[in-house]
Amino acid sequence: MALNVRNEQALHSARIHPSPWMIVWVAIRSHKGALVGAGVFAFIILAVTIGPILYTVDPQVPDVSIRNLSPSLAHPFGTDNLGRDMLAQVLSGGRIAIAVGFTAMVLSLVVGTAVGVLAGYFKWLDGPLMRLTDLFLALPLLPLLLVIIMLFRDTLRAAFGPEMGIFFLIVFVIGITSWMQTARIVRGETLAVKEREFVLAATSVGTSGMRIVFRHILPNILSPVMVSATLGIANAIITESTLSFLGLGFPPDFPTWGRLLFDGANFISITPVRVLWPGLAISLTVLSINYIGDALRDAVDPRVRNE
Repeated sequence: MALNVRNEQALHSARIHPSPWMIVWVAIRSHKGALVGAGVFAFIILAVTIGPILYTVDPQVPDVSIRNLSPSLAHPFGTDNLGRDMLAQVLSGGRIAIAVGFTAMVLSLVVGTAVGVLAGYFKWLDGPLMRLTDLFLALPLLPLLLVIIMLFRDTLRAAFGPEMGIFFLIVFVIGITSWMQTARIVRGETLAVKEREFVLAATSVGTSGMRIVFRHILPNILSPVMVSATLGIANAIITESTLSFLGLGFPPDFPTWGRLLFDGANFISITPVRVLWPGLAISLTVLSINYIGDALRDAVDPRVRNE
C-alpha cells in the first residue's frame, strides 16, 4: 500500500512538472502492464541482438536431411521444409522487424512533428498542411503501399542490393504513410503551448518564430511525441509483417517474421509449430509496446493530469 502511495505521488509530481524522461520512467514503474511490457520488450531486443551471436546456426543454410523436425534440444524451434533452423530464422527476422520499426518510427515522427508544429504555430500554414494531412488520411494505405513497392522495388534493388534496397523502400513507405496522427497530436499541443506566458514573452521581445519553435515549443511537446513513438514502432512492425506475408517484402530467402508466417502457412498441417513462433514474436512485441504506450498516454493525458 505504501509503495502504491509513493508511486501515485511520484506520478502526480511528474504530471505537474512534466519532464519527458521522468514521465517515461514513472509511468512505466506505476503501470503493471507497462512494467511487464517493458520487460518483455527488453528481452526481445536482447534476444534479437545478442541471440544470433550466441546461437551461431546460419538461418539460411538448408539441410534436407533434418527438414520438418519438431522442437528438440538440437533445434529448439524445429526446422522448416528445407531443414533450416527456425530459432535462427526467428532471431534473424527479429532484427529486421525491430530495425524497420525504429527507423520507420523516426521518419514518421520527424515528418509528423514538423507538419504539426508548423501548422500549429504558423497560422497561414495551418490550412494547407491540415488539408494535406486529411488527404493522406483518406488514402487507402495498404493498396498504396503495394503500388509503391511494385513500382520502385526493382529500381532500389538494383541501386542498393536486394536486401538494403527493400529495407529503404519499406521504411520509406511506412514512415511516409503513418505520420498523420502524430501531426494532429503535435498541432493540438503546439496550439496550447504557444498561448502560454513564456512563449508570449519571447514573442514580445522580438524572438524569431523558428527560434521560439526550437527553444520553447518542441521541448514542451516531447511527451505526446514519445507516446506516438511507441505506437509508431508497433504499427511499423505490423505493416512490415503484413507486406512480407503478402510476398512483397524482403527476398524469399531472407527471413522476416511476416515471411516466416507466409512460408509456414503452406505447411501448417505438417508442422503447425512453424507459424507459432513468428506469430508469437509479432504478438508479444506489439503487445508489449502497446502496454508501454498506454502507460505513457495515461501519464501525459491532461484530463488525468489534473485529477
